[in-house]
Amino acid sequence: MKPVYLDYAATTPPDPRVTSCVAEALAGLYGNPSSQYSFGRDARAAVEKARRQTASLLGASPEEIFFTSGGSESDNWALKGMAFSLRAAGRPCGIVTTAVEHHAVLRTCEWLSRQGFSVRYLPVDREGKVPLSALAQTVDETTGIVSVMLANNEVGTIEPIAEIGAFCRARGIFFHTDGVQAVGHLPVDVQALGVDALSLSGHKLYAPKGVGALYLRRGVVPDAFVHGGAQERGLRAGTENVPAIVGLGCAAALAEEALRDEAQRLRSLRESLAAGVREIRGSWRNGPLDAASCLPGHLSFGIAGIRQDTLLIRLDMAGFAISAGSACSAGSLEPSHVLRAMGQDAEQARSALRVTIGRFTTEAEVASFLAALQEIVADIRRQ
Repeated sequence: MKPVYLDYAATTPPDPRVTSCVAEALAGLYGNPSSQYSFGRDARAAVEKARRQTASLLGASPEEIFFTSGGSESDNWALKGMAFSLRAAGRPCGIVTTAVEHHAVLRTCEWLSRQGFSVRYLPVDREGKVPLSALAQTVDETTGIVSVMLANNEVGTIEPIAEIGAFCRARGIFFHTDGVQAVGHLPVDVQALGVDALSLSGHKLYAPKGVGALYLRRGVVPDAFVHGGAQERGLRAGTENVPAIVGLGCAAALAEEALRDEAQRLRSLRESLAAGVREIRGSWRNGPLDAASCLPGHLSFGIAGIRQDTLLIRLDMAGFAISAGSACSAGSLEPSHVLRAMGQDAEQARSALRVTIGRFTTEAEVASFLAALQEIVADIRRQ
């Protein structure tokens, strides 16, 4: 049987249409975008087209899009850049984030705390959502930065970003959201959300690895992240990775074109998946039970008495690629920090599995996965 890929939250298979755009750029757009002759002008035009395509997906202006190497760099730049910028200006620069962020945010905040910045962490409820009351109780006159992810990479919970954005805007607080898991899978309008910065990554929306972007609201100027040349308006130096940027732009355009229909298709498939898991005795679902409060392609669940490592190995042997949670935490012996923050004990958290589906997932693949899962669980319990 052909292996079935069900870990789209870790990375997405490149769309063949994106691959074609990248290949054409590799072959034909080898000029340096900073050069003034035609080869350079052609490369620059391709970069700026991709900037417009990425901006359109977010409801932003092209000059608000800065290309990076991916989501982790974008998160680092937003938080470090604004923390040091605010401190240098003598403004409040304390940071408030959540206990369920991706490690790209959590470890950046840990590093910033060692540089003397105050960092406080918001709790979440049992579905992984930030209570607005907790935000109001945590933010004070020392707070200059709030960072809350748009949607969780492990359990798919969509956070109340528009409400948090309005709260921060009213108090003049810089608000960043890690949109890596959401962009290209949910409608995202940075104006409606009220964010000052948003991170995204190409390989989460069918583009190549090694490219991403940071949206910065017009007028927001963090410290430069890479010093050197004048690329990205002097804030992120380095000759642009033109083929990857072209790929990101192409992927953004494709996502925008099919966004709502694809989200509806994935929700339907995901609920079929959830219904099949519910048939297994002792199973539970992690994250929101309301389908609209969860990313369309995410399903996190556990099965009583069965460890995730056992199931992962058996499913891999049967030809199914799924995960226990974040790919960035693969190999860790610690239970998921997300599930622990949601109130699960260590044993529950160590039972969690994450199945994430996407553009190329079929109904037949979902059905074959459920059949294999039910058979493997039954076999383990017979032993």
